[in-house]
Amino acid sequence: MNTLRTLLVGAALAWTAAVHGFPTKPVRIVIGFPAGGPLDQHARLLTDKLQAVLGQPVVIDYKAGAGGTVGAQDVMKAAPDGHTLMLANTGVMVINPGLYSRLPYATLKDFTPVARTAMQPLALLVNPGVPAKNLREFMAYAKARPGQVNFGSAGNGGISHLVPEMFKTATGLFMVHIPYRGSAPAFTDLMGGQVQFMAESIPQAAAYHKQGKVRALAVTSRERNPALPDVPTVIESGLKDFEVVGFYGFLAPAGTPKDVVAKLSDAFSQVMQSPEVKNRMVSQGADPAFLGADDFAKFLAAEMPRWAEAVKKSGAKVD
Repeated sequence: MNTLRTLLVGAALAWTAAVHGFPTKPVRIVIGFPAGGPLDQHARLLTDKLQAVLGQPVVIDYKAGAGGTVGAQDVMKAAPDGHTLMLANTGVMVINPGLYSRLPYATLKDFTPVARTAMQPLALLVNPGVPAKNLREFMAYAKARPGQVNFGSAGNGGISHLVPEMFKTATGLFMVHIPYRGSAPAFTDLMGGQVQFMAESIPQAAAYHKQGKVRALAVTSRERNPALPDVPTVIESGLKDFEVVGFYGFLAPAGTPKDVVAKLSDAFSQVMQSPEVKNRMVSQGADPAFLGADDFAKFLAAEMPRWAEAVKKSGAKVD
């Protein structure tokens, strides 16, 4: 009995020492999408300062496939020691659970939230040929033409599909969804007039709005966006409490020690205090919005049912 107690105490002391010495090797950040996309840009924005704070290299590992599911599985099965993290977005963490009928992971069971680092608002756009100068005029225009207004998206079940679905629910409008294989062809058809309405990320929306190729009617965040300072929010336009934004956040495998999670969360907090990081993040279309581990967990728990309802109402499903 004494021998067993000695072994257990020894193991506990060794684990405690490992926790206090964390990290002891490079930290791997898994992204469930190909290199070059928004998540990749976000990760690269943070890695230099993050590795300076942690004192270890930070490497990015791309595990693309199935809407981020492949990357999530990789992290879920990794050792829960803090050396493997996932950078995830709204789709991976809160949309996929409602979208996939056989999802191989559970957000709140298989992962430990570490830090939310950004929120990503969208802009509600119309083709310039639509005779609406603001969101109220567009709502009146669409209401007078039920089923005649099309909205494009980057594909079924994505955020660019579900935000307009939430807008439809909030307004009672009847618009027809036209899914595309990615954002680029959808945006091309919006500019060409084949679809009249779309929700798109701020950087691309702002660039084409300023060129007059699309018209931004509103942004979906609670505050106006610096890239579109003259464009009101949806709330300002009359839809009370309509705030719908995506997010970026880091998660570790379930079972990661609290001390390690706290150290990682504090490291991200330090990185997020950098004015350079904040400014560059805004230029990439994301709003700096740090949440620590506990608050991020509460945020995810609140977001999941909201997006699950949007998925259900949209009828989107992936088997």
